[in-house]
Amino acid sequence: MKFSENWLRELVPDLPASEQLEHQLTMIGLEVEGSETLGVGLDHVVVGQIVACARHPEADRLQICKVDAGEHGTLQIVCGAPNARQGLKAPLAMVGAQIGELKIKPAKLRGVESNGMLCSAKELGLDADASGLLELPGDAPVGAALVDYLGLPDRVIELGLTPNRADCFCVQGIAADIAAANGVHLSQEVQAQVGPAIDSTLQVKLEAGAAAPRYAGRVIEGVDPDAITPLWLAERLRRSGIRPVSFLVDVTQYVMLDLGQPMHAFDRDLLKGPVGVRLARKGEQVKLLDGREAALDDDLLVITDADRPVALAGIMGGADTRVTDATRNVFLEAAHFAPEAIIGKSRRFGLHTDASHRFERGVDPHLPAIAIERATQLIMDHAGGKPGPVVVETLDVHLPQRSAVSLRRARLDRVLGVQVPSADVERILSALGMTVETTADGWLATPPSRRFDIAIEDDLIEEVARIHGYDRIPTTLPAAGAHIHAPTETRITAQALRAHMVARDWQEALCFAFVDLPLLERWGLADNHVALANPLSAELGIMRTGLLPGLAQTLAYNVARQQNRVRLFELGNVFHANGNDAPIENAHFAAVATGDAMAEQWASGARAFDIFDIKGEVEALAAMAQCTLEFVASAPAHAHPGRSADVLRDGKKIGWVGQLHPRLQKQLDVDTPVFAFELDVNALVQRKVPRAETLSKFPAVRRDLAFVVGEDVSWAKISEAVRAAAGESLKSLLLFDRYSGKGIEEGSKSLAMGLILQDNSRTLTDQVANDVMQAVTERLSHDFGAVIRS
Repeated sequence: MKFSENWLRELVPDLPASEQLEHQLTMIGLEVEGSETLGVGLDHVVVGQIVACARHPEADRLQICKVDAGEHGTLQIVCGAPNARQGLKAPLAMVGAQIGELKIKPAKLRGVESNGMLCSAKELGLDADASGLLELPGDAPVGAALVDYLGLPDRVIELGLTPNRADCFCVQGIAADIAAANGVHLSQEVQAQVGPAIDSTLQVKLEAGAAAPRYAGRVIEGVDPDAITPLWLAERLRRSGIRPVSFLVDVTQYVMLDLGQPMHAFDRDLLKGPVGVRLARKGEQVKLLDGREAALDDDLLVITDADRPVALAGIMGGADTRVTDATRNVFLEAAHFAPEAIIGKSRRFGLHTDASHRFERGVDPHLPAIAIERATQLIMDHAGGKPGPVVVETLDVHLPQRSAVSLRRARLDRVLGVQVPSADVERILSALGMTVETTADGWLATPPSRRFDIAIEDDLIEEVARIHGYDRIPTTLPAAGAHIHAPTETRITAQALRAHMVARDWQEALCFAFVDLPLLERWGLADNHVALANPLSAELGIMRTGLLPGLAQTLAYNVARQQNRVRLFELGNVFHANGNDAPIENAHFAAVATGDAMAEQWASGARAFDIFDIKGEVEALAAMAQCTLEFVASAPAHAHPGRSADVLRDGKKIGWVGQLHPRLQKQLDVDTPVFAFELDVNALVQRKVPRAETLSKFPAVRRDLAFVVGEDVSWAKISEAVRAAAGESLKSLLLFDRYSGKGIEEGSKSLAMGLILQDNSRTLTDQVANDVMQAVTERLSHDFGAVIRS
């Protein structure tokens, strides 16, 4: 929210200096994000009038202008602005003026003398418009100092308002807060009632129930179509970040900035009537002010003319009924729309308008008629016309009501830690527009209709604290003792997981928790998804059901930028719908990789990352948890057939590991295979408490065994069988060779493994070791048809 400091000072007299004022605004919760001083250093800049123009003989784009500077005489100025013309009044920087870093001196441009410079708004630092000279009204006094005429210097202050302070999206709301903070009275502008001069009206129909409980309208006939926006009003708009467009539009924008009530002006001659508010019907369309045809859904509010949609209620007006430079008869509208009926609707059309920004947060339901009267007065003052009566239709049962809120003295003191005098509490609440009653244990305060954010006792405590002054509340450390909780050894911490992956040459990524539904559908992960009621955009409308889709897109983004070896991991939450209950939220751990297995080096040749590498990463995580995992072949929609496995712990699935499907790889536009895993964190991080054991004093015995089995028999199954057959004497098992080819029957493979045998109470004899090897051989032969390789 941008506004002019001079405008604020008109409403609240006796305010402190600018720097202190900005500090006060921030301290009462209206954070100042920035400010800019306008009109400083514009000495020797006056109002000039071009009395004659002639083309420069040596340059087609330059004109030689004779400019009347009042008491300073008539000056010759060479000007290249496209809108320079006879009769135009514009800022004139005379010799000696300092415009930015440019010192104005007598000069020759292409051989023609120039004694000054005609200026644009950007050159003066008043606006970003550099398209031409700043055009001043025809009644601007020639020769007058520009700063005096424009009410400069001024300061533009920009606030970063929180969504709950919708009442401060207008200058009157900001003025009410700052007046309360300084203990001064707000100098309210007189809201005169403009009586009707004609009987012309348009019937109003409310057909949207609680979504639109109030609508006000007024017909004004005979408005001067040539009326121009008065300078003071245009400057207030410009300093609030709104560029003046035309008189009628500027009036509605000004009232919105002043009171906080969005308005719209229709061309009365383009309306048939009655005017109504209803929900759109599926398939209807409306042409908006920006020229686009908007296809409507049945949850959108529309303004209708004879049941024909002519505007998106609370968002943007329609092009077919807009006011133009030829409009003589106007229909002004101002309405109250429930925030829940407007929230998120504008984003469907890629819009974020000033009106929707305010309606989404809540607008005072009593403002529509007041805004109509204010706009009428401005139109009558500057463009004439004859107003009809104000027509206000209201569904009283649906209007929001502000209920009284109790504030207990004891609760206020306990929360703030300091006792604010009772008289100050009553003054603060009353200054903020509340009706205050004293009770036995405190107060009963009824907030004004504009304060949608005050509903509970803590809201009143916040109001007292911020107006009393946070800096006047002493900082006190809590007296309670601190309890240090020792971390449990039964779980691996998230920090340890991250450190483990970083140590293994992986990089952590943080992806959006919001994704696009088509993305989840391509991955086959769209089941039980959770849709956002108010998404940031259509592409971020669904809570993610898995980490891999977003992580894979991040990998593709890096590959597209010449990163040939990418290894990314993420630890984050995923979400699944749970009927009418709150969504189920689980922590997952995922990783994706492509390119070489190791960074480029001299010690070994390049080798592509493969399925065994990604499986090894999962097993390394399992080693942290001191558990053994099982890998069972699977084929989810996103996985490469034959290179994919579910990960099981104690017989329960905890995740997936494998290679992405070539279809997905192609969509990602990645040339090399992409490998990934995704695991349930809670199932992964559980571990037994480490327990110390005595190291054996007796020597270990190693026996090697080579055998031939079918190609379809996995090492995991063989390992499980060997451990079961060998018993407690087997301390370690390793696979050190795999061979298939010449000398091995087709469809078979040769595996060679080493068994490390050891006992804590004795030295193992050859007979014991032979018995173990015999048991292992028989078990492999029985279970897998294994044959000892000669």
